[in-house]
Amino acid sequence: MEFKANILDNKAIDRSLTRLAHEIIEKNKGTENLVIMGILTRGVPLSERIAKKIQEIEKVKVQVSSIDISMYRDDLSKVKDEPIVNKKSLAEIDINNKTVILVDDVIYTGRTVRAAMDALMDIGRPKKIQLAVLVDRGHRELPIRPDFIGKNVPTSKNEIVKVRLNETDKLDEVSIYIN
Repeated sequence: MEFKANILDNKAIDRSLTRLAHEIIEKNKGTENLVIMGILTRGVPLSERIAKKIQEIEKVKVQVSSIDISMYRDDLSKVKDEPIVNKKSLAEIDINNKTVILVDDVIYTGRTVRAAMDALMDIGRPKKIQLAVLVDRGHRELPIRPDFIGKNVPTSKNEIVKVRLNETDKLDEVSIYIN
């Protein structure tokens, strides 16, 4: 992989997450019955950061959980030969009749989000599912569109968007590489 450009630094990521938190509050007219679910791996720290920002703004603690969608992927053979199965893969909180905000770092084909929606439907019936992503790089293969986008980054198919977060990588940045 060849480095092309940094597109977000730690301050830009923080500003994007602050804006996402405000947009989530505004679109949902507050935080009542709101649950934030981070898609493993980097969606989890992003969901926790968004929930913290919502708490700072609204003075209300929003429920946060994570979801492991590895067994719901329709492209497992392309992702890994032997998928990692996490026994704690589904949320341990009630999502019935709640607005669930799915959070992920990058949306590309839409397959991860579709898998997350399948996993959610196996554990309950949310009133509404909304999607928040840090980066939308385009090239959808499924008719899925985020409700909240930190940054739109038009890419070519031979480019890779790499998100690094302090919680997982000891660094906050989003970069583009050429494959």
